[in-house]
Amino acid sequence: MDFSGKTLLGAIWELQTGAIPRTAMIAAARQRADEVEPWLHAFTYRPAIYPPLSGVLAGIPIALKDIIATAGMPTCNGSPFYAGNVPAEDAWIAAKIKNYGGTIFGKTVTTEFAWRHPGPTVNAWSRLHTPGGSSSGSAACVGAGIVPLAFGSQTLGSIIRPAAFNGVVGYKPSFGSMSLDGVHPLAGSLDHLGYFTRNVADAAAAFALFIEQTPEVVETETSWRDYFPLIEPPRLAVIRTEAWSRADAEQQGNFESSLTALRKAGAELTEMVLPASSDAIFEATLVILQYEAARIHQNMAANHPDQASDVLKKLVADGLAVTESDYHAALAFQKHLTGQFAKLVAPYHAVLTLPALGEAPPGLAFTGDATFCAAWSLMGAPAISIPSGWSSNMLPLGLQIASTPGADKQLLQVAAWAEGCINWAPGAVK
Repeated sequence: MDFSGKTLLGAIWELQTGAIPRTAMIAAARQRADEVEPWLHAFTYRPAIYPPLSGVLAGIPIALKDIIATAGMPTCNGSPFYAGNVPAEDAWIAAKIKNYGGTIFGKTVTTEFAWRHPGPTVNAWSRLHTPGGSSSGSAACVGAGIVPLAFGSQTLGSIIRPAAFNGVVGYKPSFGSMSLDGVHPLAGSLDHLGYFTRNVADAAAAFALFIEQTPEVVETETSWRDYFPLIEPPRLAVIRTEAWSRADAEQQGNFESSLTALRKAGAELTEMVLPASSDAIFEATLVILQYEAARIHQNMAANHPDQASDVLKKLVADGLAVTESDYHAALAFQKHLTGQFAKLVAPYHAVLTLPALGEAPPGLAFTGDATFCAAWSLMGAPAISIPSGWSSNMLPLGLQIASTPGADKQLLQVAAWAEGCINWAPGAVK
């Protein structure tokens, strides 16, 4: 029997009850990876042997972005500078997975140091399109039905955008929700750990396990519903921003269709604008990112220029050109925006917006525009992308839902409700 494509919660319940053998999911993931990896290129490393473990996640294959340190497995950060690097200790998240009995199935392709220089991964739905970045392999391997859970990171738009492009759920929790210990930094003021799943219920299960650390929530078929109860039709703010006109017609149309479905189901929708322009938000985010990233990577780029891409060298150069006053002004803007946003959306359960400008761009050189993701990364706000439709090229389109920092559980409740209203049908990756 083919167990690939099974949801995280479905697999946990069936493994714990003995409905499927303890080794079934790992074997299915291995078989599926063998089938699609020759063209998908989602992994940088897969172990030859998976030791048996015990715990709530025993038998569950989980993938990790290759900026996350894994003891005994290569962690190369998407850079030739770290080729062959094998950490002695696990990152916090890798250790947590093992503590729960989960199997680290493999390391996934990342853009170089989680910035813009792409790896070889293609979109799960089209070999001619990008999977997005920087969490390219993690999004693609869930989209292709290899594993039910994969971890990535977001500093600008590296979870939300790839999730939308690959037809999966991508969740970026509130800033600081999960420890970044052992995760190679890009910009400490903006870096978030997050993950990809096949539906919102699985995202809620991962939240319970890795953020609130309450494994009993996922141990029975009904417990997660008590933890994340379905809510009454919510009050939702609709935020398009000035960048709306840059989104393609299909993405705009899909957004409108999603709003119609939610409104018909009883949601109260109110159009509003952010306290600052999308351009100002993106610029402040980029200033912080460039300044902090330059100080992380300048020595490597200067001393080993043959092992740094032109993209990384430009990031360092741009960051070193940022003045101290501009950097601190951006940090002040970040704090002010976060406070103003919290006041603005206090009457609402969540915010609806776009995750990207449209379908995944063609080719691999450009991983997509992160304009619609910047605000939530800058403010450290939780955000989730759920699949919501298809382009004319039969590529997935998504809907982004966000909230205020710390409102993760409420956001997941809204997302589960919205997912049921939109009722996206995934089909099957060939």
